[in-house]
Amino acid sequence: MATIVIGSYMVRYPLGGNLSWALQYLVGFKELGHEVYMVEKYAYPNSCYNPVEGVLSDDCTYGVKIVSDLLARYGLVKNWCFVENGDIYHGLSREQVNDIFRRADVYIESGAHGSWEEESALAGLRVYIDVDPAYSHIRLDYALKHAMRIPVYDRYFTNGMNVGKTGNIIPTGGINWGYIFNPVSTSLFNRQLPPVKAPYSTIMNWKSYDCVEYNGVVYGHKDIEFTKFVSLPQLVDSPLEVAVSGINGDTEQSLKKVGWQINNAQAVTFTFDTFQQYLSSCRGEFSVCKNMYTATQSGWFSDKSAAYMASGRPVVVQDTGFSDYLPVGEGLFAVNDVTEAQLAIETIESNYQWHCQKAYEIACEYLESKKVLSKFLSELGV
Repeated sequence: MATIVIGSYMVRYPLGGNLSWALQYLVGFKELGHEVYMVEKYAYPNSCYNPVEGVLSDDCTYGVKIVSDLLARYGLVKNWCFVENGDIYHGLSREQVNDIFRRADVYIESGAHGSWEEESALAGLRVYIDVDPAYSHIRLDYALKHAMRIPVYDRYFTNGMNVGKTGNIIPTGGINWGYIFNPVSTSLFNRQLPPVKAPYSTIMNWKSYDCVEYNGVVYGHKDIEFTKFVSLPQLVDSPLEVAVSGINGDTEQSLKKVGWQINNAQAVTFTFDTFQQYLSSCRGEFSVCKNMYTATQSGWFSDKSAAYMASGRPVVVQDTGFSDYLPVGEGLFAVNDVTEAQLAIETIESNYQWHCQKAYEIACEYLESKKVLSKFLSELGV
């Protein structure tokens, strides 16, 4: 049994989809029999989001309560720590955290923004997992070119399965990257049949952050890619919905006019439970990916798509190059344009329950946390 510490991002943004992403690692490692801990720091002033009040502040009360209760449900009641602004520890004490780091076999940096650099030096192995391929790599490339100080790790992994592969344009920073899918613990999701007339949907940010330029090319977000599929509701009989954040009123009305149902991303992911319930309320997922992921053919595959599949929901998603690594054509469809998306949904509807089963089987075979994380630890020699 290994002792594993994960520097992650839960208390600061305690919405269901984000909590789910981190929870898959924690539950997966626990189910493998390892001793696992989540540690987090405030990172910078006013970095704690309270979705009830809709404000950012230093007050972590809401997030601490949500994360504490959630982790307790999965047998991790004493396995977390959050350090708020002012060096105030919640959950595990400073002494307990330092003791855990001293005996840790692995420290995994994934969303902690280097805030545990000093403490993690005590761990046996420090590993970085990149979850935003291309964007993270371009930032790294910029830092290296400008002699900026960056945290150093023993091993580096990425969700971008094509990073470093022959012909791929994403800079590697001279690093030999390992690869890891976003894992999903299938036991956490409900496979009940969807309601009648349930839509194909997805949960997304219209635009996550500023566009990025690299080698004279500007890379953007889902807003750019969505325009390529905007006519899809007019081509299929099944209802289509998008649960979205960051969209303006004019764009929302334009989408509604061509047949899109609009939901609120924050409302459907307000808690981990509402996130689970929303996936079960959908007939399947249709989603675009960030322009940066598709234009660079990063090979990224979404943790939310994995959760849809764990819920027994077929997935139709814009290809980022992941189709070279996951089976597509039954349960999971990689598409490049609106015609391919139309055909994929029609194919699913011709034998819906078969494609539900195939989606679940792919999640179990390729994305299940215990399998993904066991392979990951094996590659680390742990």
